[in-house]
Amino acid sequence: MWHLLEPLHALLYYAPEALEEAASLGYGTDERWPSYFAWRAAPLGAAGPVRVASAFYSFSPAAVARYVPAARVTADPADVLAARLRAVDRTCRAVLGEDAVADPGLAEAAALARRAAGAAGTAGRPLAAANAELPWPGAPHLVLWQAATILREHRGDGHVAALLAAGLDPVEALVSFAAVGAAPEPVFASRGWSPAEWSAARDRLAARGLVDASGAATDAGRALRAGVERRTDELAAAPWAALGAEEADRLADLLGGPWLAAIGSGLLPAENTLGIGKV
Repeated sequence: MWHLLEPLHALLYYAPEALEEAASLGYGTDERWPSYFAWRAAPLGAAGPVRVASAFYSFSPAAVARYVPAARVTADPADVLAARLRAVDRTCRAVLGEDAVADPGLAEAAALARRAAGAAGTAGRPLAAANAELPWPGAPHLVLWQAATILREHRGDGHVAALLAAGLDPVEALVSFAAVGAAPEPVFASRGWSPAEWSAARDRLAARGLVDASGAATDAGRALRAGVERRTDELAAAPWAALGAEEADRLADLLGGPWLAAIGSGLLPAENTLGIGKV
């Protein structure tokens, strides 16, 4: 379900319509990070860089500090949230198509996804809680996007818990993920860690026997990462258990068309830090 829903959520960070909405608020669009941090952190309200870095986890605090104070100064979080919905509306209409947006199947998918999102517990999950607290939009395609966002942040919050339980700090989480082949190391440069910080994390993992001299995962390292992914799945299972297997399967069938449209749009990167298509 995550593989089906994540591309729908992620369109916000790449679509030209979203960049136009960000520019209208005053954010720079020469790179995607000013709008990324604005869009994703807006549900947290006036949270500063320390809280945002804590919730996002894998980003270097120095990288977060370059964007988050500016995100708050440039536009009020309430205005960002309104623009975010406008960006999603325009993006869905452009990528999925007007016919798909009006299709009863999409409305059915939105209703099922909203039910699943309603069963996503928010205790100890700051990003899921922040998005779950927002009012639901009226249009089905916006409901589907918001449900996908709650569910992906619910999963992400659980993933952070699994990483912490495995003893992987933010940069170690990335180094160990690269070590199992989730994406080439240069892809992870977007998280803002310096070469020295990356190298030091690799040394710490090597001291634990999790990577070898070349930086590739050892058997122990692969086992640790497999355990993290398994625990992440377990912690993300409650919404789907509440929906039930039959309706979850129905939602998966209904998401096929939107998923193909999102992937086929060419907007999403082939290599990504989330390991989509690899893990």
